[in-house]
Amino acid sequence: MPAPCRSSAAAWRAEAMTTTAVRRHVTGLQGQLTDGEFGQFRALMYSLAGISLSDAKKQLVAGRLARRLRQLDLDGYGSYFRRVQADAGERQIAVDLLTTNETYFFREPKHFDFMRSQALPELKGQSTVRVWSGACSSGEEPYTIAMVMAEVLGGRPWEIVASDLSTRVLTHAREGRYPMDDAAGIPRPLLVKYCLKGVGGQDGTFMMKPELRGRINFRQINLNEALPALGLFDVIFLRNVMIYFDIDTKRQVVQRILPLLKPGGYFIVSHSENLNGVSDALKTVKPSIYRKPEA
Repeated sequence: MPAPCRSSAAAWRAEAMTTTAVRRHVTGLQGQLTDGEFGQFRALMYSLAGISLSDAKKQLVAGRLARRLRQLDLDGYGSYFRRVQADAGERQIAVDLLTTNETYFFREPKHFDFMRSQALPELKGQSTVRVWSGACSSGEEPYTIAMVMAEVLGGRPWEIVASDLSTRVLTHAREGRYPMDDAAGIPRPLLVKYCLKGVGGQDGTFMMKPELRGRINFRQINLNEALPALGLFDVIFLRNVMIYFDIDTKRQVVQRILPLLKPGGYFIVSHSENLNGVSDALKTVKPSIYRKPEA
């Protein structure tokens, strides 16, 4: 049975008043982020995540942190920075707030066409096919990969490791529940086959089926630190993350990842990225698709 709708005039006014109060607080705090404080948060994000924040991102940083300052009843960004320095849990919250997580199902579809037509059919034998989604955000990319692998590989064993720096988006990804509007990019046959429509209190959402969710191991991994033991992969996706790195960080990240790619395996970045000046260890197959030479 659908959950009752809070549509009374009193409830609406209360919610509107709360939203207005938050906006006023955010607006007031944005002007208080000094250049020095912005520099502190910029240095923090670079040291923790390798992310380079330009001067143009100052207001974005102020806006994303303002609500958290209100929650903690702090009077300014300097106070919050000191809290972040002293508290590892708060440091993770700040990273979650300041990382960008825009994504959607079947984003840059030519990559999945390539997986379907070439990368996966080339893999002979019955060994487990392994793919790593290295910046999985809220899960749309690994679930897209999972649908393609399920269609192409049939009964052959396969698995996906999906990682992100943000614990917040990983929680969302593990649940595998999305607003129905997000299903627009999923081909209808795959939506019917691999997704469940929400009912009752979950009306207006859909959820990935358990048999698909069970194929994906979601993990928090910082690409700017020594990587955990993950095994070897046939394909690695690292899309829409290197655009936030400077050239030295890009080189270090790719150098760290490449030993985990099997000889003959594919390395896929976004259409807005390339490996020019980053690594010469891979051969270009198509724009944004690279291959590790056979041993």
